[in-house]
Amino acid sequence: MKLLSLEDGVKAVKLAREAIETYLRTGKKINKRLGGVFAEKRGVFTTLNKHRMLRGCIGFPYPIKRLDEAIIESAIAAATEDPRFPPVKLEEMDEIEVEVTILTPPEKVEVEDRTELPKKIEVGRHGLLIKRGFYSGLLLPQVAVEYNFDAEEFLTQTCLKAGLSPDCWLLEDTEVYVFEGQIFAEKEPRGEVVEVDIKSCKL
Repeated sequence: MKLLSLEDGVKAVKLAREAIETYLRTGKKINKRLGGVFAEKRGVFTTLNKHRMLRGCIGFPYPIKRLDEAIIESAIAAATEDPRFPPVKLEEMDEIEVEVTILTPPEKVEVEDRTELPKKIEVGRHGLLIKRGFYSGLLLPQVAVEYNFDAEEFLTQTCLKAGLSPDCWLLEDTEVYVFEGQIFAEKEPRGEVVEVDIKSCKL
């Protein structure tokens, strides 16, 4: 998968912020289309952080929409539909840093012995998607680094995110997928946009 340039990353974050603020101000979704990589179908998550604390995070794990469209929809959803938080108010956007993570398509991890799964997961590189029946949960690559998870704990926390038992990854009918992400984020609200090193998760 072709990586985004910093210039593209800046456009991605600015598009996410514009989408949120326009929606909060008018109740309408912007209909902006960008060229180049933004015309490609990509998975993407928009994360909102307020005073370095999570304020919302929603996205598309799979490349089912044009990147520009996926950014707009995930950004609005992160601000208004994350069930863990009340909807963001327009005036809050002065205190919120916008972060966009572009994803590679998830790849299923195959092992003969389920206890070998942690060896297939590289903390600081991989994000996780776990599915079992109607349940699914996803954690972005930066989460494991931010919380200092090892591979086994990362699997456990993704199971919990899916609403499953913490050791569900050991069960044969649980599907485990890995993906990678490229992160662009504001250093401060409306501030400079930089590419984030996942291994350090520092701006």
